Amino acid sequence: MASLCASALRQGCFRLLSPSAVRDAPAPLHGSQQKSNGAGSEEENGAQKPEPSPAEKALTEEKIQLEEQVKDLTRALADTENIRQRSQKMIDEAKLYGIQGFCKDLLEVADILEKATESVPKEEVTSANPHLKNLYDGLVMTEVQIQKVFSKHGLVKLDPVGQKFDPYEHEALFHAPVEGKEPGTVALVTKVGYKIHGRTLRPALVGVVKAP
Repeated sequence: MASLCASALRQGCFRLLSPSAVRDAPAPLHGSQQKSNGAGSEEENGAQKPEPSPAEKALTEEKIQLEEQVKDLTRALADTENIRQRSQKMIDEAKLYGIQGFCKDLLEVADILEKATESVPKEEVTSANPHLKNLYDGLVMTEVQIQKVFSKHGLVKLDPVGQKFDPYEHEALFHAPVEGKEPGTVALVTKVGYKIHGRTLRPALVGVVKAP
């Protein structure tokens, strides 16, 4: 029995020490090899891109400069367009309202003509009184003509009897209750007003109805 055990031990040791067993056994990993392998994988995973050449850097800087110049030119064009639009608006308004001072002076002439025609007794204007009739007809024709000229230049008369009082177009001289009239409406116009192209040139002087 003991001889059999010794024989088995000798055979096992012979297999362990045989060249084929030693050749087939895996080689141990050394720390230096593990470290080198780890370093290689890090270089592969985290490889840095090559730095751009001087020519590429110059092109990039030139691109940035050109983009900034385009932005500056765009802003300058926008500012120029805004200035042009404002200037054009001022020119248009000057054309529309440049004559308002002259028109305002002519309003006094129109007022005189209106008062003159109103002061003539209508019953006296007959063929029996030809001189007065001719004078009256001339005043009426002149008044009509001057209103046509006003209309041609955008000047419109404001005669707001019965209309709602508008502080932008009318100037209230007094407030008084008037029977049969709605409060807040114009009951009397003592002096007509005028607008030029929608802008009040002279407000109408009016009396306004108030509640009793």
